[in-house]
Amino acid sequence: MVTGLAEKDFTSDQIVWQGNFNRYGFDLKEAYTYIKQDEAAIRTYLKNKGLPDSSVIFSAVDVVKNFNYESGANGVSKSIFSGYTLTGAVKVDSRNIAMVEKISREVTELLQKGIEFNSKKPAYYYSRLNELKIDLLAKAAEDGKIRAETIAKNSAVGLGSLKKAAMGVFQITGKNDNEDYSYGGSFNTSSKEKKASITLRVEYLAN
Repeated sequence: MVTGLAEKDFTSDQIVWQGNFNRYGFDLKEAYTYIKQDEAAIRTYLKNKGLPDSSVIFSAVDVVKNFNYESGANGVSKSIFSGYTLTGAVKVDSRNIAMVEKISREVTELLQKGIEFNSKKPAYYYSRLNELKIDLLAKAAEDGKIRAETIAKNSAVGLGSLKKAAMGVFQITGKNDNEDYSYGGSFNTSSKEKKASITLRVEYLAN
């Protein structure tokens, strides 16, 4: 019984970048008008940067009613309405990684337009993971067979047929990041350059 290992470095081909923007006010209707104006301005900004509308998704506006709590003379707390917080969110999903990376760095330009925009770090994905996994499984099986043949040869026995095979954990980590493997499998999204690895536990009969 041996464990075959296969690894492969690859480059992400898809980027997802998200951000949110806020408006505050005591008048809900007025605050909603302003945040929809911000949404339109952000949509225009991204379009002018070269992003097609199909790559941009805006979520519904989230509304939170805020209260401040004060203690009264008798020690009983009372809540005082302090206005609404409206939050909008935008998600960019694109194959043009270089363009989206550039936009994510320059998005502070929106602050100059009076838009309170909070940008998140881009996440990187790979659209051909299934193909990659199948390729790694084949290489892990080949590696396992070589290991078994080496053990059999040095034990003065022949290698028989394959009895059983069980796939181990599929890991995706950042390339050269010294990232720890996870028992349940790692799935790195913060690195554009990644490393995939898989193990295959195989059992051969001895002749």
